[in-house]
Amino acid sequence: MEKVVHYTKVESEFVKAEGARETYVRWLITDKDGAPNFAMRLFEVKPGGNSPYHEHPYEHEIFILDGDGKVIIDGREYMVSRGFAIYIPPNAKHTIINNGKSDLKFLCMIPLTTKGK
Repeated sequence: MEKVVHYTKVESEFVKAEGARETYVRWLITDKDGAPNFAMRLFEVKPGGNSPYHEHPYEHEIFILDGDGKVIIDGREYMVSRGFAIYIPPNAKHTIINNGKSDLKFLCMIPLTTKGK
C-alpha cells in the first residue's frame, strides 16, 4: 500500500541515544508502511545540537535539506549545508553537528533490517 503524507503529520521523537543533544527524528517510511528494504527518516537538529558519535555495521545515505552543519566520519570533518549528499559506510564512526543558527534538517535512509539497533 502506498503512503503519501506531509512530514509534519509524522510524530517527532526526541533522540535518546547517549551523546545526542537537541536531536529529533520522524520515521517517515518504515516496514509498518509496507516498505520491504529501507526506512526513511527526517532528522531535525537544533542549533548547538548533535547526533551521537557512534558506529554500526550498516550504511547511511543522508541528504541535507536545510541548515548548516559539520559531519565527522572516522575523524574527518566536512562542512555541509542544503543540497549536500553524504554516504557513511558501515562501521564508520560518525556524528552530525548543527553549528548554524537555524535547525539542521536532513533525510537519512537505512536498511530496515537495522531498525531499532
